[in-house]
Amino acid sequence: MSFKSLGLSDALLKAVSEKGYTTPSPIQQKAIPKVLEGKDVLASAQTGTGKTAGFTLPMLHNLIANPRQGRRKVRALVLTPTRELAAQIYDNVREYSKYVDIKSTVIFGGVNQNPQVRTIRQGVDILVATPGRLLDLENQGLLSLSDIEFLVLDEADRMLDMGFIHDIKKVLRLVPAKRQNLLFSATFNKDIKKLASSILTNPVLVEATPENTTAEKVDQKTYRVDKSRKTEMLIKFINEGNWDQVLVFTRTKHGANRLSQKLDKAGITSAAIHGNKTQNARVKALAGFKSGKIRVLVATDIAARGLDIPLLPYVINYELPNVPEDYVHRIGRTGRAGASGQAISLVGVDEVAYVRGIEKLLGEKLHSEVLEGFQPTDTLEQLKKEAAENKARHQQGRRNSRNSKPSGEKRNDKSNSRSGRSRRR
Repeated sequence: MSFKSLGLSDALLKAVSEKGYTTPSPIQQKAIPKVLEGKDVLASAQTGTGKTAGFTLPMLHNLIANPRQGRRKVRALVLTPTRELAAQIYDNVREYSKYVDIKSTVIFGGVNQNPQVRTIRQGVDILVATPGRLLDLENQGLLSLSDIEFLVLDEADRMLDMGFIHDIKKVLRLVPAKRQNLLFSATFNKDIKKLASSILTNPVLVEATPENTTAEKVDQKTYRVDKSRKTEMLIKFINEGNWDQVLVFTRTKHGANRLSQKLDKAGITSAAIHGNKTQNARVKALAGFKSGKIRVLVATDIAARGLDIPLLPYVINYELPNVPEDYVHRIGRTGRAGASGQAISLVGVDEVAYVRGIEKLLGEKLHSEVLEGFQPTDTLEQLKKEAAENKARHQQGRRNSRNSKPSGEKRNDKSNSRSGRSRRR
């Protein structure tokens, strides 16, 4: 099957061809014709299945097939859970619409709203947005959703996980009752089904990838290694394999920062991306990673879903997630669009139970190796003892810090405080 056989306009086909795509993915084959027919669609699709084009292309086709006269108003709204995903969807919309008379923009929080408002005032057909900034601008009277014809909820399951259900309900009250709705979700739990029933009208169900499966072309391996030697092993892999574009996952923000600093000291350019980073810092890090200026992107699970990095070859679980589903989302960054990829997990003795949970979810055993020179020696008892000792030292340090202030100084502080109050009176 070709994209042309789906019924898309020549202008869209030209843009698709320039991106190097010739054959639509399963989700595109199933979703695009239904959207073109004007149907509401409920789609089960993980990131990496081509779902963005699955709703962007037919939405663009229908918009240009039914042009409106006069000033441009927002006719299509794509709602996403994160800034990164919003920016990437907007990039796709812009690339696919390069040969048609359609204007689009993206809005999200964490940055100055004024440039976003100026673009909206100039007139846009398609708006890609995160819920918070969208409702903020609407509340200020800076944008209107009264002309929406298409409403797309992307990664709806994650939006619910992040607590956006009330924002979604507010948006639904602001858009016209008569509209076409598209809902994309990686999972179909009861909350998603409840949301879908409140939004969609006689929806067509489209499924691309079975729930919680991993890409077939991802080579998955685990390496048993002591916790203290994980950084050393990671550096060895990167240097000896001459790896570029390596996405590394840690469990915490501080862990991501520390690992990035260690990699930089080893001469491996890296950047950390997580929730404490400003939006500009995150965008800069991602741009540097995509361009090749940064070899390693160290991320927490904020980047596990929504990152669109074409042909990403390596994903490393520096620390395994304690939720098995997060493993699937992490390694789903590689092995995309028909390309092969490697997913390597560095497993300490305290993470073996996580491996068992992942294997149970996947229904298969993960290949495990021990790298020569990195034979693990840690025991659970040893790690528990070290953790207890570190905690005790930390608590003792806090107590010493509180007690280190001379008693005379404390009295002077009180005296000064009283004199200050006296003067204020």
